[in-house]
Amino acid sequence: MRTTIILAMILQGVATTASSFAFAADFKRDNIALRPAHTYSIVARDPVSGQLGAAVQSHWFSVGKDVIWAQPGVGAVATQSFIEVSYGPLGLAAMAAGKNARDTLQSLLDKDEHQDVRQVGMIDADGVTAVHTGDKAIIAHCNMLGENFTVQANLMENATVCEAMADAFSASKEDLAGRMMAALEAAQNAGGDIRGKQSAAMLVVEGEKGTPVWKGRLVDLRVEDSVDPIKELSRLLKVSRGYTKMTQGDDFMTAGEVDKALAAYADAEVMMPENHEAVFWHAATLAARGRVDESLPLFKKAFAMHPPWRKLVPRLPASGLLPDDKALIDKIVSMR
Repeated sequence: MRTTIILAMILQGVATTASSFAFAADFKRDNIALRPAHTYSIVARDPVSGQLGAAVQSHWFSVGKDVIWAQPGVGAVATQSFIEVSYGPLGLAAMAAGKNARDTLQSLLDKDEHQDVRQVGMIDADGVTAVHTGDKAIIAHCNMLGENFTVQANLMENATVCEAMADAFSASKEDLAGRMMAALEAAQNAGGDIRGKQSAAMLVVEGEKGTPVWKGRLVDLRVEDSVDPIKELSRLLKVSRGYTKMTQGDDFMTAGEVDKALAAYADAEVMMPENHEAVFWHAATLAARGRVDESLPLFKKAFAMHPPWRKLVPRLPASGLLPDDKALIDKIVSMR
């Protein structure tokens, strides 16, 4: 059972003050149940953007909520095997207070009476990496340190999983999320979890320290229970990229940069051709800016994909999203 102190720490969120680091240094674990979270994972950093992230897959329900942790401009942690969840928030608190990943992990291991069953990977905002696999982690287990990443795995079909992950991550030319996705796919292709597949998750945060959590979380995806969680996580990542483009369009509109907004909406349509919402809001933005002739084919397409959009059009002038012009509204809703 976790102590009241751990629960309080998790409920308060990841602290970044010196006092929270002192707490992490003084903390001592005892009477902790050996709860399994056997899995393969990666923690990584993009040296160009500074983005930090972690990704994981396991034959265990909802693996992401306990195993992977990241804080903008601070670091990322994966804690697994017979898991001690507090390595996540306490590790981030220590790194936020100035310790590098290597010293942070060692300080937490020094206080852990059950380090022989833990498996933990950490990376900080400077790219310093650290990894630990206890000698009682279930075989096959492995870990590898690389430039700006660590990979770790236990209870695998075979120990080649880590090498496969490292090679795939290093070879990929995509952004951080894409590179970590490649690592997960490679792990599964190398044999993966000996028990099979069930859940997967990915977390990517901004590299700039002090970025608010609500602005700094770039990717936060979970597949809680699936017969093919890696495939589903890959699909969700594609959808996430499309909606990121839509959000960029909204931000450009707010800033009055209409052409950039329209370009972002158009990109979102290409990325998500089956998504009628991207089509509709692209059309609405064009119409609101007086580019009605360009908007009409898109409205027609959106109505065909999802007829209730037609009912929404007359409601938009009240929210300032379309001109209060009956002739315009009638022209739009008549598109068939």
